[in-house]
Amino acid sequence: MAVRIRLKRMGAHKAPFYRVVVSDSRSPRDGRFIEEIGTYNPLASSEAVTLDEEKALKWLQSGAQASDTVRNLFSKAGIMTKFHESKLQK
Repeated sequence: MAVRIRLKRMGAHKAPFYRVVVSDSRSPRDGRFIEEIGTYNPLASSEAVTLDEEKALKWLQSGAQASDTVRNLFSKAGIMTKFHESKLQK
């Protein structure tokens, strides 16, 4: 099973709000997911992002692939740096 970390769109028309979820790559964008690991609000003044860093690292280490947007969010939060450092330690 190919696992992806991606955004699930929530919110009203022209007022997007996203959840960062781990899901099977074959499931639809807003469909079934395995676990929710954070939220992203692009309309907030500082683009509010809340992420569970431990869960994100656990899924990345177990082979989940992050989408491009989620990878950018993880990079800004410093999660991708920690993931690459943990890979080099092994």
